[in-house]
Order: sequence, then structure tokens, then C-alpha cells
Amino acid sequence: QVQLVESGGGLVQAGESLRLSCAASRTIFSIVAMGWYRQAPGKERELVATITDTYSANYADSVKGRFTISRDNAKNTVSLQMNSLKPEDTAVYYCNAYYRGMHYWGKGTLVTVSS
Repeated sequence: QVQLVESGGGLVQAGESLRLSCAASRTIFSIVAMGWYRQAPGKERELVATITDTYSANYADSVKGRFTISRDNAKNTVSLQMNSLKPEDTAVYYCNAYYRGMHYWGKGTLVTVSS
């Protein structure tokens, strides 16, 4: 099992920045892929960004150029730097780990962006 705990969410104004962090209960060195997803009320959960064990990053078109995902294997954390936030970024953000054929999820952290 992999336990994930997100932090860093909050209320910000459009154009501001936030940095989300995800702490894993075990080393992430061997976890092939980790990422961030988000879900707004009444909408489906969607992929925001992923990063592999080889540090290859992938982003949703809606966040390209604004968000940056990173991983720190030594600290067992994955972060999401979110710049130029927009109201449509408002959602609960979930950390995800794909490990040994299974997906693991954190409980989420709320990001609210006001106009």
C-alpha cells in the first residue's frame, strides 16, 4: 500500500500562485508514475499532471505553461507548482501513485481561485 497526504491548498485570487505537496508513506523511488488529478463539484476527476520515475512530465492542455510537477525521491514527495491560477482551476486536487499495478489516492486538498 501507499498512503498519500496532500497539503498546500487554499484560497487565492486569480493570477496568484500555490504550491501543492504530496507526502508518501514509502519511498517513491520505485513508483513508476505519480501525479495530480483534480475534481470540481459536479464534474469528473481529471488528470492535471504526471511524472514518471525517469522524471518525464505530462500535463493537461489546460495547465501547460502554468503548472509544473516535480518529485523529490529523497523526501518522498511530489509537488505541483501552480502559477497564474484561474477560477477554472478551482477543484479538490488529489495526489495519485501508480504502483505495482494499482492506483493509490490521497484524500485531496481544496484549491479555490477567486476572480
